[in-house]
Amino acid sequence: MNMPVKIEYFKNPKNSELTAAELDAFARELDQIKQEVLDDLGEKDAKYIRRVYASVRYSSLLGRALLFAGWFPPAWLLGTGLLGFAKIMENMELGHNVMHGQYDWMNDPKFNGQTYEWDTVGTSDNWRQTHNYKHHTYTNIKGMDDDIGYGLLRLFPEQRWKPGFLFQPVYSIPFCLLFQWGVAIQNLEIGKLIYKRKSMAQFKREWQPAQKKIAKQLLRDYVFFPLIAGPSAIPVFTGNLVANGIRNIWTFSIIFCGHFTKDAEVFPKTVLQDESRGHWYMRQIRGSSNLTGSEAFHILTGHLSHQIEHHLFPDIPARRYRQIAPKVEAVCEKYGLNYNNASFVKQFGEVVGRIFKYALPFKK
Repeated sequence: MNMPVKIEYFKNPKNSELTAAELDAFARELDQIKQEVLDDLGEKDAKYIRRVYASVRYSSLLGRALLFAGWFPPAWLLGTGLLGFAKIMENMELGHNVMHGQYDWMNDPKFNGQTYEWDTVGTSDNWRQTHNYKHHTYTNIKGMDDDIGYGLLRLFPEQRWKPGFLFQPVYSIPFCLLFQWGVAIQNLEIGKLIYKRKSMAQFKREWQPAQKKIAKQLLRDYVFFPLIAGPSAIPVFTGNLVANGIRNIWTFSIIFCGHFTKDAEVFPKTVLQDESRGHWYMRQIRGSSNLTGSEAFHILTGHLSHQIEHHLFPDIPARRYRQIAPKVEAVCEKYGLNYNNASFVKQFGEVVGRIFKYALPFKK
C-alpha cells in the first residue's frame, strides 16, 4: 500500500503529503529540469561570468579612484557607491556562485570553485565547509545546519529559547551591519570553546587561516589604500568602511529573506533516516523563499532571489534560475507544494517579524 510519507515538522498546511511513488516522480521531474540546463551550458554562460568579473574589476577600480578625490563630496558619494556595488557583485554573483562550482566546467583558473578567494574577511575554505557542505547538505536541519540563526538568533519555535534571545531585536542590527564577520567566524564554533567541547589548541589551529585573511582585508581597505591616498586618507578610509557596510546590509537582507520567512520550515535530524532524493528536494523547497523583482535586482542578489532553485540546484549557473523558475513552480503546483515567492518588502517584513516574535519564548 502506497501511503503518504510522513516527515516530522513537515506541518505547513500549504503543503501536501506525498507518497513514496509521488516523491520519486517529483524527483525525476526536477532532475529533468536540471539536466536540460546542463545539456545547454556553453559559451553564453562563460561570456556572462566574464562580464560579471569585468564589471566587478572596473567598478572597483573606478570607485577607488574617485575616493582619492573624496574631499569633493560628489566624488566620495559616487566612489563609495561604485565600490559598494563592486563588493556586492563580487560577493553575490561572482564569489558565491563560482565557489559553488557553477563554472568549473570552463576550466578557467579564475572561476575554479575550489581555489577562488573572495573579497570578505572570511576565508573561502571555511565558507565552503559551512555553506557548500553543511548548509546545502543539511538545509534547515536543526542541530546540523549552522545557518539557522547563525548561532545568534532564534528564528523558529523549534529552537530552544534562552533569556539572551530577548535582546535579539537589538543585537540583530550590528549583526546585519557586520555580517561578513559573522560568516567569517561561523566555522570556528566559538560556543564549543566556551563550553569546553573544543580545546584551545584546536581553536588556535582553526583560527590561524582566519586571522591571516582578516589581517589581509583590514590592511588593504583600512591601511594600504588610505596611506597611498595621502591627503584623501580619511575619505578613502570612510568610503571603504561604508562600502563594506553596504555589502553587509545587502547580503544579510537577501540571505535572511531566502531562509527565514513565515512559511520557511526547519526539520529534526530524523528526516535523514532513509531520506530519498525526493525527500531532499522537498526539504529544500519547504525551507526556502524566493523574491520577485527586475532582472537588475536578481543580478544584484547573485540570483539568490531564486533561493528555491538555488537550494535545488546549487551547482548550475545561477543566471539560469530565472529561466527554470516557472518550470519548478509548475512542478510544485502539480505536487501540492508551496512555492514561496513574494516581494522583498513582504519577505523582509516576515523576517523582522520572526526576529521580534521568537525573541520571546513562543512555541508556535
